[in-house]
Amino acid sequence: MAETKDIKASHPGPGEVFAFPDLVYRELLAMILALIVLTIWSLAVDAPLKGIADPNWTENPAKAPWYFVGLQELLVYFDPWIAGVSIPLLIILGLAALPYLDPNPRGVGRYSFKERKLVVPIFLFGYLMWFGLIVVGQFLRGPNWQFYWPWEDWAVPKPAEPPLVNLPNAVGWAVIAAYFLLGLGLAGVLGKDLLKKMGWVRFLTAWTVVLLMFGVFAKVLLRLFFHVKYLVTTPYFSI
Repeated sequence: MAETKDIKASHPGPGEVFAFPDLVYRELLAMILALIVLTIWSLAVDAPLKGIADPNWTENPAKAPWYFVGLQELLVYFDPWIAGVSIPLLIILGLAALPYLDPNPRGVGRYSFKERKLVVPIFLFGYLMWFGLIVVGQFLRGPNWQFYWPWEDWAVPKPAEPPLVNLPNAVGWAVIAAYFLLGLGLAGVLGKDLLKKMGWVRFLTAWTVVLLMFGVFAKVLLRLFFHVKYLVTTPYFSI
């Protein structure tokens, strides 16, 4: 019986292939192709180096390297302490906690959307949102960090934006509390089976992290469409 099980385990099922050599060879070819493209690109296109830095003149706009410009874009929507420290720390802690929050064995070794219909879209949303911030900050922010479409000329000054408003603290705390209570309540109602599998602690922790991620996007929308600067303002931090 043991030999029969070993023989069956050594053969992939219908529509399945082994990670090695099938997947590994494809990844190797993709890596070689990317290396060829980057080599040709680096030889054909000069690096966009600018003039020597002048301490008496500040570039406008002054931008961080592309991999940090997403954080710089977040400064438009959040307090510096939140944008520069809290959000990056939550991203790192959330990613580190994934193996402990989601121990579901389904999908392990199977690269398919069908096995992770809920988790994959949530992860992709956060991934694409981060790169969206990088694209906006790198290519669509002009002088004085004003928003410019690709076809607009940076030499043409933009009109001043409408004044921003801060919500009263009582209203802001009520909005934040309602957001998390409704979000967690809805997750608990729609994900009863998931709640039973994960337990209360892991379920609440996981969905709190998810709601924090969607909360960043919601705050961006409040800033862009309703000109809300902060929901809550304190002497120590603002949200």
